[in-house]
Amino acid sequence: MDEAIVECVPNFSEGTDEAVVRSIISAMRVEGVRLLDWSMDADHNRSVVTVAGAPRAVVESAVRGVGKAVELIDLTRQRGVHPRIGSADVVPFVPVRGVTLEQCALLARQTGAEVWRRFDVPVYLYGAAAARPDRANLEEIRRGQFERLREMVRREAARRPDVGGPELHRTAGATAVGARQFLVAFNIYFDTADVSIVRTLAKEIRASSGGLAGVKAMGVLAQGQAQLSMNITDLRTTPVATVYRRVCELADGNRVEPMKAELIGLVPESECERDSDWLRLIDGFDPATKVIERRLEIPEEWPEDVTVA
Repeated sequence: MDEAIVECVPNFSEGTDEAVVRSIISAMRVEGVRLLDWSMDADHNRSVVTVAGAPRAVVESAVRGVGKAVELIDLTRQRGVHPRIGSADVVPFVPVRGVTLEQCALLARQTGAEVWRRFDVPVYLYGAAAARPDRANLEEIRRGQFERLREMVRREAARRPDVGGPELHRTAGATAVGARQFLVAFNIYFDTADVSIVRTLAKEIRASSGGLAGVKAMGVLAQGQAQLSMNITDLRTTPVATVYRRVCELADGNRVEPMKAELIGLVPESECERDSDWLRLIDGFDPATKVIERRLEIPEEWPEDVTVA
């Protein structure tokens, strides 16, 4: 029988200091866990790490990563364009093989309990692990971000964490831990620096504004270009190719053109149709390193442990 495999994709609020990110990843090295991918984004000031393996081992890996982030990332000094509530901002568990979404929700809850027990960082549960219907959507939990949320939890019982608290950690905030299906994080850069245009595109494309099902989007300035940053969360209903076609239609109506794109993390094999227009927009796309099914067979080497002053 095939081994049970769970994926975990923690997002950390640091995208400029590689030594810090490498130290966090190194702390996540646990027997039975494979490192599939990691990336840093200086504009968003965020890093994304993808690991997979046996469920219990992946939980331990995630908890250790949160602990190292708590040690090294001070949110009172951190700034970036991406919304965040914690040094270890979000920790989602994803079923890959031999594991259900409901089981991943249990793993998320176990992780939340351990994060609070070990590091005094309160936890919000989201997605399939949500303890309350209004916390299924991560955007609702992040409303106000770290700066406002740390004040609101003192005044509003409805905004307090699900595990621990009620106040946030002084420098590490809170962590959102959840369970979900595969999603694709896909950014498109346009031939303009006018952020208002991509914000218009984001509003048209995202589900919460009446756009495409399972699409979350925001417009930001990155690398001197207007960037449409998207999470595509319902790939069965809305494949990446469908999203890209709609973006191109809207871009044409606004007289802008997609110039390049990037994937943050990995993509399922099912999304990688040969000669897809959206794939051609990604410079140097390599299925061996960006497709999850292939990366599981040949994972990345864990970075050497580093000392961060």
